[in-house]
Amino acid sequence: MTHKLYIYTVSHMPRKPNSSFQTKAILACFLEASPGWRHGYDLSKATGLKSGSLYPTLLRLADQGYLESRWCEPDKPGRPPRHAYRLTAKGVQLALAQAGTAEPSPLPYPSGMPA
Repeated sequence: MTHKLYIYTVSHMPRKPNSSFQTKAILACFLEASPGWRHGYDLSKATGLKSGSLYPTLLRLADQGYLESRWCEPDKPGRPPRHAYRLTAKGVQLALAQAGTAEPSPLPYPSGMPA
C-alpha cells in the first residue's frame, strides 16, 4: 500500500511594514499636531486607540527609529513620570508617505477599532 502526501503552500500578498490602521492613525496624529513631544495618553485620546494597541505600536515605531522617546518629569508633585514621543526625521518621511496613501478619515470607527 502506497500513501501519497501532498504539501501545498498558500502564498499571500505580504503586508507592507508599518501599514496597519494603528500605525497610520498614530503617524497622522503626529503630522496634525505641532512638532514636539506627545504623551501616550494624549495620542490615545486623539486616535481613539486603546492602550493595548497604542503602546506596542509606539514601542515598535521607536525601535525602528521612527519615533524618539524620553521620560518627562511630572508637572505636579506626587505624579509619576510620563513617557513622551516625537517623530524623528525618518519618522516624518514615513508619516508623509503614509499621509499620501491614507484614507481621508484616519478613524473609520467611532471607538477607533472595529467591534
